[in-house]
Amino acid sequence: MTNANQKLIEAIDLRKEFTVKMKGKGRIREVKTLKAVDGINIYVNEGETLGIVGESGCGKTTTAKLLLGLYPPTSGKIVLGDRDISKLDKKQLKDFRRKAQMVFQDPYESLNPRFRIKDTIMEPLEIHGIGKDKHERYELAKEILEESGLKPADQFMERFPHEMSGGQRQRVAIARALVLDPAFLIADEPVSMLDVSIRAGILRLLRKMILDKNLAGVVISHDISLVRYTSDRTAVMYLGKIVEQGNTEELIKKRYHPYTQALLEAVPNPDPELKLSLQKIKGEAPNPVDLPTGCRFHPRCIKCMEICKSVEPKEIDMGHGHKVMCHLYGGDKNE
Repeated sequence: MTNANQKLIEAIDLRKEFTVKMKGKGRIREVKTLKAVDGINIYVNEGETLGIVGESGCGKTTTAKLLLGLYPPTSGKIVLGDRDISKLDKKQLKDFRRKAQMVFQDPYESLNPRFRIKDTIMEPLEIHGIGKDKHERYELAKEILEESGLKPADQFMERFPHEMSGGQRQRVAIARALVLDPAFLIADEPVSMLDVSIRAGILRLLRKMILDKNLAGVVISHDISLVRYTSDRTAVMYLGKIVEQGNTEELIKKRYHPYTQALLEAVPNPDPELKLSLQKIKGEAPNPVDLPTGCRFHPRCIKCMEICKSVEPKEIDMGHGHKVMCHLYGGDKNE
C-alpha cells in the first residue's frame, strides 16, 4: 500500500544548467547556457511510483542524475528524508549511494561483459561491506536473482551477460540495483531496448518490487502508456519544465495541457474504427539552447494565445494534487 503522507525524496525548485560553446568556422563564437532542468518541484512517497514522461531532450535523464546525486544542482535542493543530498560529504554520499539505485536503459551496456553474473551482483555488496564473507554474499546474490525471476539462480550465476537474453540481462540489472536493499529506485527507459513480447514482464517485476519493498520509485519514459502501467502519479516534462503533474489516471482522463494531450494522441489505439485527430502538435522541439520566450510550448501549440508568446505561465493547482502550467487555466490571462 502507498503511504500517501510520507515523502521519501523531494526536489525543490531544482535547476541544472550547462555551458555550451557555439562554434562557427572552427572558432568558438559564443558561449550560451543550456537550461536542462529549470525549476522543477516533484516528490515521491514511500511505496509509490512517479512516472516522468516527455520527448527526448526534455530533461528526464538529467533529472534522474540529479536525484541520484550524479550531477550537482545549479540551484535548488534534493531532500532524502530530512537531508539535503547536495550537502553530503564523501562518507555520507557513499551511504546515500546504497539507498538510491538506478536501472539503466540498455542492460548490455550497463553490465560489465567481463564479469560473471555472480560477480555483477556481489560487487555492490563487497563495496558496501554487506555480508560477513564471500559465501554469505553469494547466497544474497542468489536470493535477489530468484526474486527477480531468474530461477533457479544457480543456472545463471556463472554466466556472462552475452550468454543471456535481453530480458534476462535487464532482470540482472534490476537484481543488482535491489541487492543493496535501497529506499529509492529510478528506472530510466527500462524496456525501450527489449522485445515487445517481454516488456510487460519486466514492468510487472519493477512494480512488484517497488510495492513489496516499499520503495520510492521513478520510471522515466517517452511512452505515456508505459508510465500509466507502472506509475501512481505522473509528471509531464517539456524543455526542462514540469508542465503537468498529478494522479496518473486523473491526468490521463483530464489532460489539461496541450502537450499532454498530444502525447496521448500519439499512443496507438487497437480500435481501427476510432478516428483520432493528430493535429495536436506542430513542428519540432526548439533548440534547448535558444528557448522560446513565454511558454516554451507556444511555437508548437494550436491553442496558443498572445500572452503565451511573452509571459511564462505559473503552476496552477487544479485540485486533488493535479497541477498544470498553462495560461488556458490560469489567472495570468485576466491580469
